[in-house]
Amino acid sequence: MNPMTRLNPMARLALSCALLVGAAVQAQPRSFDIAAGELKAALDAYAAQSGTQLIYKIEDVRGRSSKGLKRSASAEDALLQLLEGTPLSVRRDVSGAVVIFVEPPPNPEKRVQDEVSTLGTVVVSASRRREPVREVPMQVNVIGGERLNRDGASSLSDYLANEAGIDVKSSGGAGVGAVSIRGVSTGAQTIATVGIYVDDVAFGTSGPYANGGQMALDMGSLDLHHIEVLRGPQGTLYGAGAMGGLLKYVTNEPDTYELSGKLSLGSSTTRGGRASHALGAVVNVPLKEDVAGLRVSAFDDRVGGSIDTVGPAGRADSDGGNTHGARVSLLVAPGNRLKLRLTGTTQQISRDGTDFVDYEVSGRPVEGDRLRRLRAAEPYRVKIDLLSADLEYDFGWARFNAIGSKQRIRSELNLDLSAGYLPLLQSLGLSLGSTPVSNALALDKSTQELRLTSKGDKQLEWLAGLYIDHERSDNQQAVTSSLPDGTPGPLLATAALPAEYRELALYGDLTWKFEHGLALTGGLRVARNKQHYVQHSDGLMLGGAQSIDANSSDTSRTWLLTARYALDARSDLYARAATGYRPGGPNAVLRSATTGEPLAPPTFQPDTLTSVEAGYKADLLDKRLSLEAALFDIRWKDLQQFMPVNGVSVIVNAGAAHVRGAELAASWRPDEHWTLAGNAALIDAKLSEDAPGLGAAAGARLPSSARFAATLSASYAFALAGYPSYLGLTQRYVGQRNAGFEGSAAMPLYRMPAYAMTDLQAGIDFKRASLALFVRNLFDKPAQLGSISAVQALGGPAWVSLARPRTLGATLTLPF
Repeated sequence: MNPMTRLNPMARLALSCALLVGAAVQAQPRSFDIAAGELKAALDAYAAQSGTQLIYKIEDVRGRSSKGLKRSASAEDALLQLLEGTPLSVRRDVSGAVVIFVEPPPNPEKRVQDEVSTLGTVVVSASRRREPVREVPMQVNVIGGERLNRDGASSLSDYLANEAGIDVKSSGGAGVGAVSIRGVSTGAQTIATVGIYVDDVAFGTSGPYANGGQMALDMGSLDLHHIEVLRGPQGTLYGAGAMGGLLKYVTNEPDTYELSGKLSLGSSTTRGGRASHALGAVVNVPLKEDVAGLRVSAFDDRVGGSIDTVGPAGRADSDGGNTHGARVSLLVAPGNRLKLRLTGTTQQISRDGTDFVDYEVSGRPVEGDRLRRLRAAEPYRVKIDLLSADLEYDFGWARFNAIGSKQRIRSELNLDLSAGYLPLLQSLGLSLGSTPVSNALALDKSTQELRLTSKGDKQLEWLAGLYIDHERSDNQQAVTSSLPDGTPGPLLATAALPAEYRELALYGDLTWKFEHGLALTGGLRVARNKQHYVQHSDGLMLGGAQSIDANSSDTSRTWLLTARYALDARSDLYARAATGYRPGGPNAVLRSATTGEPLAPPTFQPDTLTSVEAGYKADLLDKRLSLEAALFDIRWKDLQQFMPVNGVSVIVNAGAAHVRGAELAASWRPDEHWTLAGNAALIDAKLSEDAPGLGAAAGARLPSSARFAATLSASYAFALAGYPSYLGLTQRYVGQRNAGFEGSAAMPLYRMPAYAMTDLQAGIDFKRASLALFVRNLFDKPAQLGSISAVQALGGPAWVSLARPRTLGATLTLPF
């Protein structure tokens, strides 16, 4: 029997009598205070506040969201508003009981409309509260996990490909890249400018020596509920590194009611490359109904390569490899107030080589299309382990969360620097056959966050939190060599950078809601960090053995001010001013072999930015049309940037930047078949002051951001032999982007040309199985997604990451 919330016989009789003698009571307005979030929780709150008992099937409301209700309304109107945006209807049975049910669609096309193209209420936790995305006073993009699977998206660059104004700069393939939002990037990042969260856990390093700026979390999409992208600085609520925005992976919670699961099988073929295969499984087990549930997922993706290498280390399809991982999550909710979720995630990305192609500065490939010359192999591996616990208790007047995590990152990266280093060393009289560099990284991080969030209120809401972060990292680097005959050569350089980072932060915000739809929010965060590192270095290129011990500490303050004005129940205006920062730290200073003096300042300072934004959000035409628009102005000062000294990079604060832009997003469902959507971003990101350490002058464009980018999509829902089906097309355009700065010797300019790419999607749902078909890069465009100047500064080629050639694939999903 399906689990169902039922009335006992006496309650049904009492309700029936009450309806007969006092039906008018249900029409009388009463005050409701129901938070946005899970529909079941909203219905429970409604039942308690209205005194109405409800009948519904658990599976009908599971996984659905409600935008909540915080005003006076009749019981009938309040219930209808809670159900708005869902396919649920309300009726009364013969006893007068209130029954919530799914109304069968009149035809298969209507069922497809409900399941594929509904513009329903989307609830997010962007402001650390569960609320409809339209009511959040900033730009928030939500990318559904099921959508990613239908599109054949397999990596972070695929996940964010259709989000205009967001760039994923690949540094060689999956798992090694940097995300930038609204143009906030200096190209080679010291510390990430976009924060990464997994559910409510900050992921990755906040310090400068664990390579966090180049290793944004590239999580597998299996059992991923959705991804939230928060645009603009999020330093007040999310802390260090979230100065350009935030990327949050939201995973599926265990279901405490139903035994369920799915098996997914995927395969794809790429023009000129090898086939790829994917296998995934999810199992959900209710350990005790409405009390405890366990959810387990695992996946294994075999990725075929599409880049060929030539030379002594040449091979076909050299960038192929494997990504596999698993997640176990336990949910325990012994009562209505207490909830505990324990989650463990592990994932490993392994590749036989990078996806770089050698390009001349003119934009022509050096060796040919999708070819790279290698004298040494470039395999890499990135492994993550994350354990987290989220304890939540509802006091009634506030919700308390205690969130703890332990995370472990291990990576091994290899690059062939021969194209730049061999000519340099030859000019010094050293003849070598190859000069590979290896980088072994270890990061162990623990976090603890305590947060108290007031209940939803018609006038005053507040939030207060404490955040503690402790990180230990070890960064081992070595430049080795081989002689022309292949035998081992001299050790050119080694560096070991063990580091420790500690942070303590206090934060909070306060929202005051006025009459007539105006709400004002102010927030503040104060963070204190202390860092320690020891640098050991040796080798011919570094002038012999050296050992340096250094410390640093700094305090950063960030603030947030927002104003939101409800024009009506469906549209809002907002204004937002906020700041963000990256912490300073001790510098990896080398000393002159002749004078003994340091070659750079012993510390570098935090860099900060201030953003001012105004926007409009609306759901119009009976929620068939959704509109979002924003204008923003960002001032960024004391930019942190690498500066090469004698072939080794240190960190400096250099100059300032000014970013101005506009964003527009729309989604329209004109009828039950069609869903049309689009988004666009216009960004003007430039240095506003000279950056002497970069060799870049005021007015130079910042790297990685396109002046204009846009995505348009269309999907058509229909019935094929009585089964819900869909067809879809996505077209995106990304304008020309710079890698490096014009006239710079430290970061030479390479221009990545504009590109346009077309994707197709199709699928059919047989209920016991569903089939998704996709074509990515239909017209086989050699789109350039990122460029690295590691050897370009030494006269070598630019290393360019290309989009995967035309790929045709299919995914079969078998639910149970």
